[in-house]
Amino acid sequence: MANTTARGRGTGSPARRTMTAAARAAAKRTRRAEHPADGTPPVGGEPHSGPTVVIEAPDGWDDPPEPASGPAPESESEPGSGAEEAPEPGSGAEEAPEESASVRRYARRLLTPALCVVLVAGLVAVAVLGWQYREGRRAEQARGEALAAARKAAPVVLSYDYRRLDQDFARARAHLTGAFRDEYRTTTATVVGWTARKYRGVVKATLAAPADGGRPAESVVSAGPDEAVILLFVNQVTRSTQVTGSRLDLNRVRMTLTRTSGGWKVSAVDAL
Repeated sequence: MANTTARGRGTGSPARRTMTAAARAAAKRTRRAEHPADGTPPVGGEPHSGPTVVIEAPDGWDDPPEPASGPAPESESEPGSGAEEAPEPGSGAEEAPEESASVRRYARRLLTPALCVVLVAGLVAVAVLGWQYREGRRAEQARGEALAAARKAAPVVLSYDYRRLDQDFARARAHLTGAFRDEYRTTTATVVGWTARKYRGVVKATLAAPADGGRPAESVVSAGPDEAVILLFVNQVTRSTQVTGSRLDLNRVRMTLTRTSGGWKVSAVDAL
């Protein structure tokens, strides 16, 4: 029995080294039999093998694993093997980029007019909104300006004193405009002035207001950038030779005012 504690040069157990040496010796004898030193072929034309050496494997010897039986890995295709062939001239591979470029050009031709339409529509919408906003601001401004002009004009237009008719009528005409100014001039010269002088008439008009001194009774019926209609409550106190003492008249007056180069002027007066 071999000594299992012995150590030798190389790797592996003594039994394995013995088997390896025996196999090398058998291989050398076989090569000498196949190719003699004098160059003559072996007898019978077949090589003579040497004596067969049977070596029993020691305890614990394991055979090396056999190679896997699976399919061999596929090798990468070599250039020119036909795995990837270059497209032939005139094939669809070259026509595809040209067709794609044509589609893009057609899409751009359609997109440009569409963008122009959207841009024009946006500009129109902005212009309309801007105009509406500006008109709304002008209308709101007109309300305040027309109402202030009506408050100032009503007491002057609806009042007079027989002792200074020319001055009173001239002051009133300064608040009037258009055809109504001409009508007022004619009426005061032929009717109101003659009656006031004859009966010594004095009319004093004031805007009606609450007893506690609040805002006058007034209302904006309608207002635009260039025209407004104002409703006023006016108190008129009249004294004349035809009236004993004073007479108070509570009147509702609708005034139409028009924007002019000189400001808001009264263009119509209607007693309600």
